[in-house]
Amino acid sequence: MRVLVTGAGGQLGQDVLRVFQNAGHIVLPCGRETLDITDYENCLERTEAFKPDVVIHCAAYTAVDQAESDVDTAYAVNASGTRNMVLAAQSVGAKFCYISTDYVFDGTAKAPYHEYDNTNPQSIYGKSKRAGEVLVQSLSSAFFIVRTSWVYGLHGHNFVKTMLKLGAEKPELKVVNDQKGSPTYTVDLAQFLLELTQTEKYGIYHASNTGECTWFEFAKAIFDEAERIFREDYPVRVEPCTTEEFPRPAPRPSNSVMEHLAIRTNGLKDLRPWREGLQAFLRELGESDEAKSYSTR
Repeated sequence: MRVLVTGAGGQLGQDVLRVFQNAGHIVLPCGRETLDITDYENCLERTEAFKPDVVIHCAAYTAVDQAESDVDTAYAVNASGTRNMVLAAQSVGAKFCYISTDYVFDGTAKAPYHEYDNTNPQSIYGKSKRAGEVLVQSLSSAFFIVRTSWVYGLHGHNFVKTMLKLGAEKPELKVVNDQKGSPTYTVDLAQFLLELTQTEKYGIYHASNTGECTWFEFAKAIFDEAERIFREDYPVRVEPCTTEEFPRPAPRPSNSVMEHLAIRTNGLKDLRPWREGLQAFLRELGESDEAKSYSTR
């Protein structure tokens, strides 16, 4: 396959590139320097020149709190930019894969969210990503919408790296214990996208590592696994706290857990349990040049 990846310099985009290239596909990485997704003509020109079979749209405005005061930019990227890429993909008959988020839900449900449950985003980020979904559904004749949550990987900033850094510096950390979700390792998500985009099983998918935890439980697991894998002690005490103790400009969903109904009913391979994904990530991190940044020694 010929695969065009937007947001190729980002946390997920870099692993999508690696996974697809390793599988023998021809990949065109498009980052901010080479593709302005808010410029329709630029999108059309790049897409028609490469003629991809699949466009994987990882590019997004993801600064959740900043979006509350930077509304126009959030919509320019997540809505208009997505529309531009969908139309460009349609012009060459390419499949379109849009990476979306658990923030399209309000987070108040008691049970995990199904793919076709009603959306009700509460933040500008969530609303702008939902706008992107609507445009994909309206304009593409061959689309995959993949909602994911709590993403982390080797490239870029994320919760796992932040915890390890703070754990090496501070004696105590307070972590929210009244928000639950499913941590997702970028490599596992990229492997799922590799399988999915080679099919014609179009529609909406929820894709995260399986199982659930709170941020507090996730933090505890990070230090437990890091001590075992890195063979060093993290003496930091992790204490639970409430969302109210750490007010943020954008509301956070208290329940981000998503049911993987579409993966199962379409006979696709589900992602592994989140703790196994975490272990794999920490092993990868331990072999990287960054490893020393998270050492307590």
